[in-house]
Amino acid sequence: MIETLRRLIENPRFERVIIALIVVNAITLGLETSPTAMSRFGSVLVAIDTVILGIFVAELVARIAVRRGAFFRDPWSLFDLFVVLIALVPATDSLSVLRALRVLRVLRLITAIPSLRRVVGGLITAMPGMGSIGLLLGIIFYVFAVVVTKLYGDALPDQFGSLGASAYTLFQAMTFDDWSNGIVKPLTEKGFTFGWFVIILFMVISAFMALNLFIGVVVTALDTDAAQDKAAAATASGDATDVARRLDAVMEELAALRAELARQASSPPASERPGRA
Repeated sequence: MIETLRRLIENPRFERVIIALIVVNAITLGLETSPTAMSRFGSVLVAIDTVILGIFVAELVARIAVRRGAFFRDPWSLFDLFVVLIALVPATDSLSVLRALRVLRVLRLITAIPSLRRVVGGLITAMPGMGSIGLLLGIIFYVFAVVVTKLYGDALPDQFGSLGASAYTLFQAMTFDDWSNGIVKPLTEKGFTFGWFVIILFMVISAFMALNLFIGVVVTALDTDAAQDKAAAATASGDATDVARRLDAVMEELAALRAELARQASSPPASERPGRA
């Protein structure tokens, strides 16, 4: 029974079916947000959602039965379990938010598609470096927020009147959200001729330098993971080649031994050889 389940869950066709069901479930969950779709096909959508959820539960039970303790040591398997268990919690009035969280089942595509797993793994690997860059960006924000509050707080209290307001305005500049008409021109109109220089300097440091460091860290992490996967594949290939070489040597020795035994069996006994009394 266990071997049958193992062959089933490890079958590539079964994995493709699960991926297709995840996509279908994502579509039905999206349609459930449409009042028109629910008024016409509400019962069908709910039935499809229930059937797919039942299949997901059966799949998880099969995987737990096959892998047992190894299932609970695999982070991706635990993620699948968490996502499915959320869908099983009754969506009462006090837990109505859990009904909206059913869409998390779409995230099972991450565990079902190896390329997505590698991307997410690279992002997780890059977290320490991203944390350091986030701290650097926070320091830059704080320094510039203090500077612009002291420089422009009295003239433009809505934008720079407090540390929080200045940080929000700087965030607007970093994301290029109406930074010219909404930030620089009001400064110029208030007589701050070189106010544009401070804002543009902040944008260059934050958007063009610090944020690009995030991309660099993520790309480096992805390259490192890809290199490790290639090294592991090469090692596995080398091990397989070594095993094949040893197997060939054993087969050659067996063939030589078989030939020697055949030669000895075909030669007459020593007592029957010519010249013996």
